[in-house]
Amino acid sequence: LGQPVVIDNKAGVNGNIGAQEVMKAPADGYKLYVGNGSMTIAAHVYTQIGIVDMRQMVPIGNMLQSALVLAVPASSPIKTYAEFVEHVKAKAKTGKSIDYGTGGVGALPHVTTELLRERLGKPPMNHIPYKGSSPAITDLIGGRLDAMFDATSVVAPFIKGGQLRALLVTSDKRIPAFPDVPTAAEVGLKDFNIVSFIGLYGPPNLPADVVKKANAALNAALKDPTVTKNILDRGDEPGGGTPEHLGNLTRTHYKTWGEVVKANNIKAD
Repeated sequence: LGQPVVIDNKAGVNGNIGAQEVMKAPADGYKLYVGNGSMTIAAHVYTQIGIVDMRQMVPIGNMLQSALVLAVPASSPIKTYAEFVEHVKAKAKTGKSIDYGTGGVGALPHVTTELLRERLGKPPMNHIPYKGSSPAITDLIGGRLDAMFDATSVVAPFIKGGQLRALLVTSDKRIPAFPDVPTAAEVGLKDFNIVSFIGLYGPPNLPADVVKKANAALNAALKDPTVTKNILDRGDEPGGGTPEHLGNLTRTHYKTWGEVVKANNIKAD
């Protein structure tokens, strides 16, 4: 873009604080929003606090995709997804449940686990939400949790460091960062291709010429070898493409996860 870019991290409710600010910003392209797929879930989970509907923002371009990994502690006797399912069902027969953690209620790992529970016939699985992924990962490594889903970029250092064991990835193909970890389809979980995304958005009424310029700059950055390597090393996949692609992705996620949230009665307020 030929000018400095200032990153202003506005944490809170899966990114809603920052989204609210950008929604009110002038439509001149000087204030944009980097949002993730969890915002499309938050709109259904938080019903009392005015979550921004991402479909009302102007899509500019997809930055990256990130699959989820189902992980267990390295000390766990569970070595495969089949053994995980066997463990869950064995616990259920005795009236007990496994404990799984997430970085918060309504985040993608939470609704993904509930979708898996639905596929398994809804055995008891106790959800323990944390304030962010870090404390949940710490408890998983320590064996205080049985398992958890989280983004590839979050669990990658701990899998490579031997502290966690990956049972599956939710992408449609194996991830270069974890070539030995099977996909959900490979372990028998059909139609379980779950990928989050991070996209660049603008406020409503952002002019088409501004969208075009920002999209071109984003696609150029994603072709930089250093940027590509950094994304792949995290276990993610570089994005790119048109504003229309991001718009379709946003609407699809909004609809899909809305149905899962409703079916499992997931609420955060």
